[in-house]
Amino acid sequence: MQIILLKDIKGIGKKHEVKTVADGYALNLLIPQKLAEVATPGSLTRVELLRKQEIVDKKIQEDLLAKNLKAIHDITVETTVVANEEGHLFAGIHSIEIAPIVKSATGIDILPEFIQLEKPIKTTGEHKIDVKVQGKSATFTLVVKAK
Repeated sequence: MQIILLKDIKGIGKKHEVKTVADGYALNLLIPQKLAEVATPGSLTRVELLRKQEIVDKKIQEDLLAKNLKAIHDITVETTVVANEEGHLFAGIHSIEIAPIVKSATGIDILPEFIQLEKPIKTTGEHKIDVKVQGKSATFTLVVKAK
């Protein structure tokens, strides 16, 4: 059965992809849990329009961020997280968590995919974070403090 994924599903695909799965899997699990819908000609057209709109929206956001990189360059952003006495965090900080921190501090919306992290931040202190968009880059400092 052909379905359209409504959410990212590990091992199957990403949101708005058209996939072929077993009928029982689609009818008993994916569709009742609103993870997918049956692929009809009308829904395929709607999903294609949504995909195109997402691409346009992402391009607009990318262009805006490229213009605002100077505002991000050399700023210092602070966050407070739970850590032990030695300064090790109980949970690493990933780019998906850094994006809202920057937005609340500067008002500039950054997609997590533009934040360049080699590995999650797992210690308190100052960390240099690179943002790369359209061949341009900026660096800011993230200060991680323990609660």
